[in-house]
Amino acid sequence: MSIPCTLIPGDGIGPDITDATVRILDAAGSPFAWDRQLAGMAAVHAHNNPMPDATLDAIKRTRLALKGPLETPVGEGFRSVNVALRKSFDLYANVRPARVILPGGRFDKVDIVLVRENTEGLYAGLEHYIKIGEDEKAAAESIALITRLGSERVIRYAFEYAVAHGRRKVTLVHKANILKYSQGLFRSMGQQVAKEYEGRIAYDERIIDACAMQLVIKPEQFDVIVTTNLFGDILSDLVSGLVGGLGLAPGANIGKHAAIFEAVHGTAPDIAGQGIANPTALTLAACLMLEHVGEEALGQRVRDAVIATLREGKTTTRDLGGSASTRQFADAVIARLGA
Repeated sequence: MSIPCTLIPGDGIGPDITDATVRILDAAGSPFAWDRQLAGMAAVHAHNNPMPDATLDAIKRTRLALKGPLETPVGEGFRSVNVALRKSFDLYANVRPARVILPGGRFDKVDIVLVRENTEGLYAGLEHYIKIGEDEKAAAESIALITRLGSERVIRYAFEYAVAHGRRKVTLVHKANILKYSQGLFRSMGQQVAKEYEGRIAYDERIIDACAMQLVIKPEQFDVIVTTNLFGDILSDLVSGLVGGLGLAPGANIGKHAAIFEAVHGTAPDIAGQGIANPTALTLAACLMLEHVGEEALGQRVRDAVIATLREGKTTTRDLGGSASTRQFADAVIARLGA
């Protein structure tokens, strides 16, 4: 039985890596029936709207999406489409696995899943300028919104993820020593939820700055990390750097009524359209999506083929020191699927 899924190729290298990923999934016999839609600058050029109603309607209908990278202007311009999608569909949990794939790096035992609260905190969009005298933009104020509901559900998601995936420990990362109300609320909800999992999942806490230091010194001490939006945004890229960078990092945005899976790297406009981008992150995100719809075995089969291709080292893209094109890498993965 086919599963409808919205497909958003994205901007820059997005179409190249999306086409490669779809070829790999189709070769593996995935159940997805694709509904192609636009977002980001591609949608601006086509519809003068970075997030067209047709795209939103498609996601509402399929409740599932695979998304390439989207361009967001720095400073002035439209707000992040990624943030808007998370808020539109209440995708409250951002899940970022970081696991060593290629040997020979600084660390060889990193296997971390970072769960980031995805709709609140400083990214809630509650900000404004303050006029002082004649200066309309003399100051700017941003409000970090932390709620009991938002904290409880993402922390519970982290614990449930740990249980479902055979994980041992959840670490809550905070800054409650300084931000005693907002971060204190998040921390207190962590302690409350953790009591329900005593004897099954261990629980500990780290202050954000200490956690960042410990991650680059001894990352193998961490298992599942749960934290607030801004801290999670920063730490998720940090843990990706521990295992080879964003080119190998998949991401998932999970809500009660929809889920969007994505490559978390940028649009790389300098190599867009050249057919040399690495599709690994988006393909691994698709593996997460297969698991999400109950196709765990198929997701693992595709993931194993991708990892085996990378580790063999004969058909890797330029970012990993090889010379393969996007298509050649996809062909190598497809060949392993058929082996």
